[in-house]
Amino acid sequence: MRYTEAKMNKIASEMLRDINKNTVDFIPNFDGEEKEPVVLPSRYPNLLVNGSSGIAVGMATNIPPHNLGEVIDGTIALIDNPELTSLELMTYIKGPDFPTAGIIMGKSGIRAAYETGKGRIVVRAKAEIEEENGRHKIIVTELPYQVNKAKLIEYIADLVKDKKITGISDLRDESDREGMRMVIELKRDANPNVTLNLLYKHTKMQDTFGVIMLALVDNQPQILNLKQVLVHYINFQKDVITRRTQFELNKAKERAHILEGLI
Repeated sequence: MRYTEAKMNKIASEMLRDINKNTVDFIPNFDGEEKEPVVLPSRYPNLLVNGSSGIAVGMATNIPPHNLGEVIDGTIALIDNPELTSLELMTYIKGPDFPTAGIIMGKSGIRAAYETGKGRIVVRAKAEIEEENGRHKIIVTELPYQVNKAKLIEYIADLVKDKKITGISDLRDESDREGMRMVIELKRDANPNVTLNLLYKHTKMQDTFGVIMLALVDNQPQILNLKQVLVHYINFQKDVITRRTQFELNKAKERAHILEGLI
C-alpha cells in the first residue's frame, strides 16, 4: 500500500451508504478478481457538490463545485414542487461555491449555465488596497478557481520585468496556516486602482470558468441544465431507495421464515 493510514470522513461515507444492500449494480474490476459498483448510491448530488472536469474525443465537461447545503435545499424544493424551473431553483442554489473563493462578476453567466447547461462565469481575485507610510500595497486573499498562486506570482514578476506593469516595487507571498495573503507593494507615484485593474486585465487574477454541464444519461452524453441534473438525481435516488427497501424486505422475510421454523 502507498498510504499506511487513510480513512473516509463523514461526508464521504454518505457516498457509500447502503451500498451493501443491493442499491446499485456491480461489475468485475479491471482484472476480474473483484467486483466494483457501476455507480455509487450517493445520498447527495455529488455531481454538483464536487463538480467535474474532463476531456474526451470531441466533447468535454466542466461543472463547477457548489455549496452542499444549497444543493440539498434545491433538491428538496424540486421534490416538493416538480414544476420549478432552473431559474427558480437559483433561489436556493445561488451559484458555484469555489473552494478558493474569489468574487463572481455578475449573474448572467450563472443564469446561462443553469438554464442551458453552458455559460461563462467571470471570477476575480479578492483584493484590498492598503496604505502605509504614504505608499500603497495590494493585498490578495482569494484567487479564482484552479489558479496556481506560485505561477501567478511568477507571471506578475515577468510582467514587471518586461515593464508591462510599471507600478509594482515588490511582490511576496505571506500565506500561512491562517490563510492566503499575497502582498503587492507599489511605487510611491503608482495609482493603486490603475495597477489593480491592469493585474485583472493581464493576469489570472481575473479568470473565466467555462461551464459545460455534460453528463452521462443512460450511457449517452447529454448537456443538462440545472433542473435536469437534479431530476436525474432524484429519479436515481428513487431507484436506490426502492432497491434498498426490497433488500430489507427480503431479509425480513428470510428472518421470519427462520423464526416460524423455531416456533
